[in-house]
Parts: sequence; C-alpha cells; structure tokens
Amino acid sequence: MAEDPSALQRQEKFAGLLLIAAAAVALVLANSGASHAYHAVLDAKVGPPMPHVGVMSVHHWISDGLMAIFFLLVGLEVKREWYDGRLATAAQRRLPFVAAAAGMAVPALIYLLVTGFEPALMRGWAIPSATDIAFAVGALALLGARANPAVKLLLVTIAVVDDIGAVIIIALVYTADLSAIAIGTEAVILAGMAAMNLFGVRRLWPYLIGFALLWYFMLASGIHATVAGVLAALTIPLGRGEKRSPLKRLEHGLHPWVMFGIMPLFGLASAGVALRGVDLANPVLIGIAAGLFLGKQIGVFGAIWITIKAGAASKPDHARWSELYGASVLCGIGFTMSLFIGALAFPSSPAEVEAAKIGTLTGSLLSALLGYAVLHFTAHQAADEAESSEAREIFGGDQPEDEQ
Repeated sequence: MAEDPSALQRQEKFAGLLLIAAAAVALVLANSGASHAYHAVLDAKVGPPMPHVGVMSVHHWISDGLMAIFFLLVGLEVKREWYDGRLATAAQRRLPFVAAAAGMAVPALIYLLVTGFEPALMRGWAIPSATDIAFAVGALALLGARANPAVKLLLVTIAVVDDIGAVIIIALVYTADLSAIAIGTEAVILAGMAAMNLFGVRRLWPYLIGFALLWYFMLASGIHATVAGVLAALTIPLGRGEKRSPLKRLEHGLHPWVMFGIMPLFGLASAGVALRGVDLANPVLIGIAAGLFLGKQIGVFGAIWITIKAGAASKPDHARWSELYGASVLCGIGFTMSLFIGALAFPSSPAEVEAAKIGTLTGSLLSALLGYAVLHFTAHQAADEAESSEAREIFGGDQPEDEQ
C-alpha cells in the first residue's frame, strides 16, 4: 500500500517536535530539584553482566542498545537509497556526496582551529560534523505544504550521506581495545547473514536473531555496538522495485518505534546538562557550536554553489538559492549524532562531555532558528511569485498600462 505523503509529513513534523520536547524536559530536569533523581535513574545498573562493559546503566542501554536499532534503521535507509532511491546513480550521488563531505570537513576544521589543536581535545573533532535527520526534517516539516520538495529531498539525502560518514568515523575512531576472538565471531555471523540473503531467505526473524548476536559480540569486541545495526542492515534483502521486500517491511515497521520512542528517549537521556556554573569560554563548547552553526552552512552551501557553478552537478529542480542556503543552515542541527559522538569522544572527562552537550545544543538551536527563518521567508516569496505567475496566466501575460 502506498504511503500518504501528507501523513508522512505530519509524522515527521510530530517526531521533530517530540524530540525537541524531550530535550527541553531533560534540560529542565537537570537544572531543577529533580536533578538528583534524573541522574540516579540514568545511572542505575540493570540487566545481566555484559562482555567488555559489565552491568550496564540505563543510559548505557539507551546509547548502546536502543541506539543500535536506530542505526539499523539508518542502515536500511542508506541501503534502500543507494540501490533503489535517491543515491542509485552516480549523477544523483554527486551533489549530496560533495556537500556532505564539505559539511563534515569544514566544521571539523573550525573545531580544531578553535581548540588550538590541543591534543587532549582533538578527539572531539567529529562532534560538529554530524547532521540530525529527524530534527532537520522536522524543522523543514514545520513549513508544511510550503516546503519545497526538491529542497527537502536534497536535505534528507545530504543527511543520509552524512550518517554514512558518521558511522564510519564511529567504527574507525571511537573504539576501545579490540578482541580478535569477538571480531572473528562477528565476521562469521555477518557471513551467515549474507549467505541467508544469497540463498533467498525472506523471513525477517533469522536476520533479527543475527542482528542481536552481532550486537552482543560487537559489544564484546570493543567496536562500538551500534555499528552492528548498520552491518546487519546491509545483509537484509532489498528487492529492487519490490514494495514489500524484507528490507522495506522492516524499515516501515521500525520507523515509528525509532522516531517516536527511541530518539525521544535518547534525547531525554542525553540532553540533560546542568547549566549552572558553565564555562562559556570552554573551547570545546565554542568549537562545537561554531562548527555546527558556521561550519555546516559554509561547508554545505559552499560545496553546493561550487559544484553547480562548475557544472559538475545540476541545481535541484525549482530550488532557489535562498532555499538551498536555508537547507544548508539546517544541516547544522547535529543533536542526536553530535550528542552521541560527544559521549564517545571524552569517555574519561565528564566536564568536556557536558561542554560538548551545551555546544551541541547551542549550535543546533541557532541552526534551527536561522534555517527555519530563511526558509519561512523564502516560502512566502515563492508563494507570492507563484500567485503572480498564476495571475499572469489567467489574464494573458503583461497588460497594457491603460488596462491595468
């Protein structure tokens, strides 16, 4: 059954608002009399001992457990777009890939410049490089029917490519000591899942069992466990052009749980930072905020402009430069991924993690406000132009002065 575009638009808008609300609640709890209870719940140890990490806290289960499902959904989306969607051809990949690459490199460079290449702080270079798909699309969805579909398509595609880069960074940079035995077991599990695909296994439950096993041994190996989600997604059958393939069924089934459950929970668990006594001159805070707010829009919009002007890619249909700029600014909403990477970057420095959170929230908020304002104003202009164009068509083009 075909999805209702207006229903999907309403879901995206509500998901973005729900994520904002969860972050706001976390900030209130962390800066109120409920602060102790809030942190006590997140720090509570639950469940059996797990390999490499022992008994995990509630926060750990959310960031390493539930977020693995988030990354599973990201992996499914990336695979579908790559083989059967907006990234299916080299021409379609060129503009979002160049824009996403520049949009990751420039914020990282700004962060490193602000922090003075301080060795103790350099691990945070990737924090402002991420784009939060749900928040960015949610902000765009607030425009309703006035949002340009071509601009939304480019924004989502850049964010998808951005997520590919973020996953690679997490896998290569933010890992602990590795266990060769666990990695070998992961390889066997992954090969078994790939073989199921090759031999035509279409039921989802064997792949889900494989995903759970892969997550367990990924946790034991020292590679961040969320990477299991992306790797598992790559083995699930897509069926090009097939509306009810295993991949599309799983993606459709996971989407509401991730958007309306896992992501708000992560926002509630991760955005709670105490604002009292914050050092606003902390270079980590400034570097991340500047990287997200300035670096993203400079990198993304600059790359789009140069690529199109050089003739290496086509400008999206019916997209105005002001709309492309507004979408580039929205790419500075790093929230979920930036908070996630921030916790990985400074595991032994709570003060820097808190500074990273505030920098992320500041840069993301500024990007959301400016990006929405630019697109809101542009949407009014576009609507006025459309009305003028329609009027010219009705009245037969330009009229003589004596008839006006």
